[in-house]
Order: sequence, then C-alpha cells, then structure tokens
Amino acid sequence: MRVALAQIITGRDLADNLALVEEYARKAKDGGAALVVFPEATMRAFGHSLLDIAEPLDGPWASRVRAIAAELDVVIVAGMFTPGSEPGAGSGPRKVRNTLLATGPGVDASYDKIHLFDAYGFAESDTVDAGTGPVTFEAAGITFGLATCYDIRFPDLFTENADRGAQVNIVCASWGSGPGKVEQWQLLARARAIDSTTVVLACGQGNAAGESVPAKGSAPTGVGHSAVVSPFGEVIDELDGGPGLLFAELDPDVVTNARAVLPVLANRHRF
Repeated sequence: MRVALAQIITGRDLADNLALVEEYARKAKDGGAALVVFPEATMRAFGHSLLDIAEPLDGPWASRVRAIAAELDVVIVAGMFTPGSEPGAGSGPRKVRNTLLATGPGVDASYDKIHLFDAYGFAESDTVDAGTGPVTFEAAGITFGLATCYDIRFPDLFTENADRGAQVNIVCASWGSGPGKVEQWQLLARARAIDSTTVVLACGQGNAAGESVPAKGSAPTGVGHSAVVSPFGEVIDELDGGPGLLFAELDPDVVTNARAVLPVLANRHRF
C-alpha cells in the first residue's frame, strides 16, 4: 500500500485549509497513494478561536473532506475540531474535542486526542475535552492506529493500538517549536515505533515560524520533519521544515517479521 504524508501549514480560514487538503490529496493520488495523512489542526491552526468552528463529524467541513476522499478514491486522515460536552451549571466554559477524521473507501472512523498538551506553559485542557479511548481502522488489509501530537510521549497508547491489531501507527501533530523540540519529535517517533513494533507515520504541520522560539504559553504551530519510521526505529524518509509531500510503501510483512525477531509485545510483563 502506497501512502503519503502531507506536511502543510494551515491558517485561520477553513475554506483555504480545505483547498490545501484537496490540493495535496490530488498530488498524493497522482503519486499513487491510497491513503494520505494530514496534520493535527488541519481544519484551523492553533492560535485562533476553535469554539466558533467546531462541528459534528457530519458537518460541512468533514463532509467536504469525505467528498474529496470519495472523489479521489483515497483514505484521508485529517485533524479537525468537534464539539465537546456541554458543561453543567457553573462547571466552566464550553470546550471542543481535538479530533482526527479518517474517511475514504470502506473507512469511517474518528479519534479524539486523549493526552492534552498541558506543558511548556500551554494548557490545551483549558479549551479541549480529552478523548476516552484508542481507535483503529482497517484499509487495504492493513490496520492503523491513531494518535495526536502530545500522545506521542505516551507509549501505552501505541502498544494498545498494536494489541488491537495495528501494524501502523499514525501520529498527526502541530508540534510546538523551541530548543530541542525537533530532536524530541524525531526521537519519540522512533521510540514509539520500537515500543509497538509498528511502522509510524508521523505527520506534522510545517514550520511557519522559521527557527524562532515561541513565547511561553503561545499556541503550538509546527516544526515539520514529518517522517516514516520502521518497526526497528529506522527513519525510512523524512521531510525538512517546509511544506511537502512524503511518499512511502507499506508492507505488513515487515511488521510481522519485526515482531518475530523482536517480540517485545509478546515478552511484556504488566505490573
């Protein structure tokens, strides 16, 4: 199965961001991809209001993504925002959910980010409700697990996806920039691949801010460096910081063979 990672830089305007989805999905299809992964916050970049654009999974934004996927006969995974639970009286402000939509031929799934980015002076939990459980889906005979950005720091989600049959873990991110953050992103993608003996498709927003260091508490934007990582932690291919499209061939036998050689899932002890 040929896949593509679309390292884009989204902004405030939903229509402009949808145009990027269509543009890169068409390029991916033209390149032979059957699945194309977009970053977290594809619907609207962080740093802008999310409440006013959050919509259900059958709303107009998601419906347009579905239409693009159907027209091109590809699976699309893209980050959007859906409404959170309505708060009770006096329980705080309304919130959204940080959602990955996976849609295309035979695929209709969504994942709400579990681990919220309350770190580096930023508090995602102020505006976002956490998801409640892992999600996997199947396409072309391959099982994929879903994860979002800060989730990559938590190995148990990746091994749980593998326990549920995932041979590939998809991570969509809008990774905050700053000293050492690119290196952490690279290291974590490789570590999670080894932990779970899965291929990791790590797709992030491109770096719109150059090498500047964000102010404390500012919204995470992106650092680029989307990558495809083997079950042994080998970086098969990687982009730089700018926008781009990365292709890769997925072979589930690679995962089967890796698990035969390095059976960390089978050898685990649970405490």
